[in-house]
Amino acid sequence: MRVGVLTGGGDCPGLNAVIRAIVRKGVKEYGYEFIGFKDGWKGPLEGLTIPLDVSTTRGLLPRGGTILGSSRTNPFKIEGGVEKIKANLAAQGVDALIAIGGEDTLGVATKLHSLGVNVVGVPKTIDNDLNNTDYTFGFDTAVNIAVEAIDRLHTTAESHHRTLIVEVMGRHAGWIALHAGLAGGATCILIPELPFSIEKVCAYVEARYQTNYAPIIVIAEGAVPQDGDMITKDATLDSFGHVKLSGIGEWLAQEIERRTGKEARTSVLGHIQRGGTPTAFDRVLATRFGLHAITAVHDGDFGKMVALHGTQIERVLLSTATEKLKVVDPALYAEAEIFFG
Repeated sequence: MRVGVLTGGGDCPGLNAVIRAIVRKGVKEYGYEFIGFKDGWKGPLEGLTIPLDVSTTRGLLPRGGTILGSSRTNPFKIEGGVEKIKANLAAQGVDALIAIGGEDTLGVATKLHSLGVNVVGVPKTIDNDLNNTDYTFGFDTAVNIAVEAIDRLHTTAESHHRTLIVEVMGRHAGWIALHAGLAGGATCILIPELPFSIEKVCAYVEARYQTNYAPIIVIAEGAVPQDGDMITKDATLDSFGHVKLSGIGEWLAQEIERRTGKEARTSVLGHIQRGGTPTAFDRVLATRFGLHAITAVHDGDFGKMVALHGTQIERVLLSTATEKLKVVDPALYAEAEIFFG
């Protein structure tokens, strides 16, 4: 059997660990051949490939990013895209495809499976918002990077008596903000799921100054004020219809200065959260996902995604990964609110 592998969407710590595990087990236990498709769905669309074997996947465990490259290509927005993918898979002798990605990549994989392509999915997103899996690899690394930044900002905030705002990723789900803010001792945490009151935020800021500590506010990029709108970079959309988010942290800093008279500054972590070596947790989770994904291929169990349920890796319908977003439970947010102000 010949198996294709691709990585789509935003890059993420742990992608290479998945590729390594798929190839290592596939070659050693099943004697399969592998081919890597470059740059997400652009690879099978245009026949862009690189060889994958044990030697080419050595040393990948601690390496961030993806050796296959990635993109946000949507074949269903390209005329004849599905037919091109099927033709290129056939031309390369590919019997099955493992797609590693988030909501958009796995959404394409689900549609392709319904059209006769043998696909197995592996969930990937630093936002941790994919449905039907407890965690996705990359999330733990992103949180740890954000926490390190928050720890460093505490000292400079106190030295200059400033309010510092840390803007983290999270378009519709505030998992990174919630975990990083709780672990980093934030004055308050603002997430997309719960529109925030600017008056209440300013009250938290004033309360923190009264204790002789400088406030640190953690805000997800998709957070919105009550009676306000999501702040975007511009009106352009990507191939999956997503707007580019940017600016909520700076908007909040300006409002805090205007309302409280206290100096405020913003640090936007942005793509720093995606880069670098994965944490031990993400290396292990990504490796386990890869091992179970190639086993699903061997079993002919297509149209499935590997998922973490508790401590077990299980198979779920690929379609369930994208049927809804996994968002922060208000009860979890309420736990964090105890520490606000």
